[in-house]
Amino acid sequence: MRDGSDADLRTRLLAVPRSLRPTSPAQFIVAAFLVVVAAGTAALMVPLARAGRGGAGLLEALFTATSAVSVTGLTVVDTADHWTPLGHVVILVLIQIGGLGIMTSASLLGLLTLRRFGMSTRISALEESRSIGPGDLRSVLASVVRISLVIEAVVAVLLAVRLAAGYGEPPLRAAWLGVFHAVSAFNSAGFALYPDSLEGFAGDPLFLLPLGAAVVLGSLGFPVLLELSRELRHPRRWSLNTVLVVWAGGILLALASLVTTVLEWENPATLGPLSTGRKLFAGAFETIVPRSAGFTTEPIADLDRGTWLVLDALMFIGSGPAGTGGGIKLTTAAVLFFVIYAEARGDSAVNAFGRRIPRSVHRQAISVVLLATGAVGVSTLALTLISRAPLEEVLFEVISAFATVGLSTGLTAELPPAGHVLLVVLMLVGRLGPITVATALALNRRSRLYQLPEERPIIG
Repeated sequence: MRDGSDADLRTRLLAVPRSLRPTSPAQFIVAAFLVVVAAGTAALMVPLARAGRGGAGLLEALFTATSAVSVTGLTVVDTADHWTPLGHVVILVLIQIGGLGIMTSASLLGLLTLRRFGMSTRISALEESRSIGPGDLRSVLASVVRISLVIEAVVAVLLAVRLAAGYGEPPLRAAWLGVFHAVSAFNSAGFALYPDSLEGFAGDPLFLLPLGAAVVLGSLGFPVLLELSRELRHPRRWSLNTVLVVWAGGILLALASLVTTVLEWENPATLGPLSTGRKLFAGAFETIVPRSAGFTTEPIADLDRGTWLVLDALMFIGSGPAGTGGGIKLTTAAVLFFVIYAEARGDSAVNAFGRRIPRSVHRQAISVVLLATGAVGVSTLALTLISRAPLEEVLFEVISAFATVGLSTGLTAELPPAGHVLLVVLMLVGRLGPITVATALALNRRSRLYQLPEERPIIG
């Protein structure tokens, strides 16, 4: 039997006009996300959050808040110099909320206060955390928060020690820098408190290794982290989701590192001046971050245009599902690979690692990829018309925004207001779109009681 406070709260909620209530899981997710963005925008517009006189303008505050909550990392102003310590704290909080997932936070709040969400909403909320099942939502969400905070704390300590011992930072500042960059790295945000991102740490493995590890762990996705924490020594027990993320991520990282290092080996503006060992390390790091985070140790504008294309592909594919990164997700790309492989072999079913992938998953993967491609294509055309910048720069910026990565050729800061508004919309779509589309497709399963006549069009 529920107490009176629950009944009073339910009565007040029911008094809200129906037109203002979310009527579907997707609407609930988008509404929660937009509320956090609006709150972050208002906080960043407070005069105390901005260095210098007066508060931040609406567009720059909105852009920064959206970039932080969507854990993108694109900026229109310099994060280190434009914002005060209060502004940095606001950005850090927004990154943490965005990294844990708006749906995860909203689901936890609903479970603890309302305890009245329907099953469909719970399933949609679990799309961000991918737990074992809706029955253990509370324990899974607690595990998500616990794992996130533990990883961030460990990385923050390692970074703080390195900054204090190796760069002479005062203890308190080293601790703050360690916390900020650890949270930014694990949540794949890419925000840095240095004007040149991490270019000053190029070739420093004691700083970049913990940071890169945080990026990788965050990009794996909470389902994979939860499963690996239980079954790390028993790969045969891994779910297909974990197998696909681990294998696809490893192969993609190895191939991209090889290609990027070869392309940049003699580039005097990037890897050229480094020793052989540092070239290999820097090449690998530069292919870790484009999958989710926007840190960079080399100026993006100085990279070979072939490297830009490699980074475009890495950003578009992105991280694991329910991770802190964006993109179409590793599993989506892996499923499409196995669909093509099965079609080339003439197999009637699509199999991967000893398991059959349902046809509904094929359709979901194809739908997500086609919708993402359409969003990137239309946005690239629009931004080209707005900025008149070269196509390769516009495409790079668009994919970075859509995949919530945050790498930039320098074009974002130079765009007119219309371009900034377009990127804001693109970051929102990139963060919410793949999740809500996949959830809607998964929940919208209807069986026809009849089938139409079959006819094959000519393909190819």
